Amino acid sequence: MNSVEEIKALLHKNKARFVEELNESKELVSLLTKSITTTLTEEEKKKVKEQTLDICKAIPAFTVFMLPGGALLLPLLIKLIPTILPSSFRKDNSENFNTPE
Repeated sequence: MNSVEEIKALLHKNKARFVEELNESKELVSLLTKSITTTLTEEEKKKVKEQTLDICKAIPAFTVFMLPGGALLLPLLIKLIPTILPSSFRKDNSENFNTPE
């Protein structure tokens, strides 16, 4: 299987998680916009912090995945460092990150 097919398979298998992460990122943007004119509640501040950290975690995970052999390396890294993935990918501990079969 070539790299493009592997990426497509991973995107398909993890589509719901990607959608959830995108929705959470949209919420982050709306909260940041709101913070310009009003003070955020403690809960909203907590959401902003969590989502910002998730974005920071997604970048290295995506970078590792894009490296040659990254599709094999990323699952190993996830076993060693489970917090490398954004929160929406860690909610189901039985399937942290699905690799194509």
